[in-house]
Amino acid sequence: MAVPILKRLLFPIPKHKPISLSAFSSSSSSEQPNSLIPTVVSMLTHHRSKSRWSYLQSLYPNGFDAPEFSQIALQLKNNPHLVLRFFLWTQNKSLCNHSLLSYSTTIHILARGRLKGQAQILIKEAIRLPGLEDRSGESDDLESKPLKVFESLVKTYKQCGSAPFVFDLLIKACLESKRIDPAIQIVRMLLSRGISPRVNTCNCLIRHVSQCRGAHAGFAIYRGVFGLDCEVGEQNVKRVGRISPNVQTLNTLMVGFYQDGLVEKVKEIWDHIAELNCNPDGYSYSILMAAYCEEGKMDEAEDSWKEMRAKKVEPDIVAYNTIIGGFCKIGEIERAEAFFIEMGLNGIESTCTTYEHLINGYCKMGNVDSARLVYEDMRRKGLRPSASTLEALISVFCDKSRVLEALEVLRGALRHFDFCPTGKSYEFLITGLCQEEKMEEALKLQAEMVGKGFKANSDVYSAFICGYMNQGNTEMAEMLRNEMLETQMCGKEGHISC
Repeated sequence: MAVPILKRLLFPIPKHKPISLSAFSSSSSSEQPNSLIPTVVSMLTHHRSKSRWSYLQSLYPNGFDAPEFSQIALQLKNNPHLVLRFFLWTQNKSLCNHSLLSYSTTIHILARGRLKGQAQILIKEAIRLPGLEDRSGESDDLESKPLKVFESLVKTYKQCGSAPFVFDLLIKACLESKRIDPAIQIVRMLLSRGISPRVNTCNCLIRHVSQCRGAHAGFAIYRGVFGLDCEVGEQNVKRVGRISPNVQTLNTLMVGFYQDGLVEKVKEIWDHIAELNCNPDGYSYSILMAAYCEEGKMDEAEDSWKEMRAKKVEPDIVAYNTIIGGFCKIGEIERAEAFFIEMGLNGIESTCTTYEHLINGYCKMGNVDSARLVYEDMRRKGLRPSASTLEALISVFCDKSRVLEALEVLRGALRHFDFCPTGKSYEFLITGLCQEEKMEEALKLQAEMVGKGFKANSDVYSAFICGYMNQGNTEMAEMLRNEMLETQMCGKEGHISC
């Protein structure tokens, strides 16, 4: 069925002449027959692999042109591994100046042989081929190159007996090389002739557009690709495309809107899942719960959790981290602990994110001992905390006048994780040490802070000034006060020499 459908691809591509398979076939058949092609084919298929390459090079030291290579490859198309070796050999030995024709032929043969990874590598090379010109003689640019590759693949499709997903490979290659506009154009041209890219390719396109141009742009692509001519939320959904979105499609849209901070749109897409008769998976529920957690609506988040369990959808680590983080954020640490315990009983391993949610939750509640216990458990498992989590832990220790314990946490992180603390972490510690009049320790820490690339700000100066004043060392306090003022003046008037 693929070949009749592909015949309909022979339509005008913007700024190019109509594509025609006959043009390719006639140009090949009009060449004078010679012994080169059957000789090379015979040598490649019958000679021992160790000797055939050197013998072939001795017979044809000047190599082959692209049409000759393509005709040889077509004779070997049922042996895609051999075609790939022949292509790479001619490429490495500079025995063929490969063009879009020879690239396209090889790509098709690899695709029909299900060698998708190798085919995609050659597609990326073809997109980067230098010296491409269109029929008007104008040189190519980054945007037009993929379209030329597409045109060449269309022209050579039938003769190579290729597989339709070769165009999916081209679309993904465009996306991976950040050429979004050509990818969109190729999808539209395929759809206009009734050829549907695979749904996961469409999902990939939506994701890239959402990431680069925003969730609304991704949603516009979604509507166009899947033929939906109504807004999200309308009851009567008319599909005019040949493919239908799946749950991963809707997840992609929800993630895009969530990352853009458009929580209400996440809920609209969720309602759209039911309209399309898709079954949400655990990740779908995680995104919806994350949207509720973002707004502090934990009742709604917990209702979603109960619905998920009622539908026998097993929560994964993402779902658990989402609900735990939501309860920690609003200070309901007991509820977070309950889910944490349940997660362990279900055999799901905690991640760094799990521990960080709990540490930040305990810090928010001022429960420094529990925060420390969770941190030590995290450290024993070899999980590295983020700088912001360590900063929160140090801050709450200092607030409780337990500066030496906070300093011990910092030293442990530096020892175990080769950690780089934040400037705020140093500030908290220096301020705490100065309040306890441990000026020597504070000075050593300030020197370490400078060594890490952090400058002393007015808060650090003020901490030292207060510390020395409390010790009765007014002379040192005055010196630091003058130094702070000079530093501030230098910051405000950059032309003043310090």
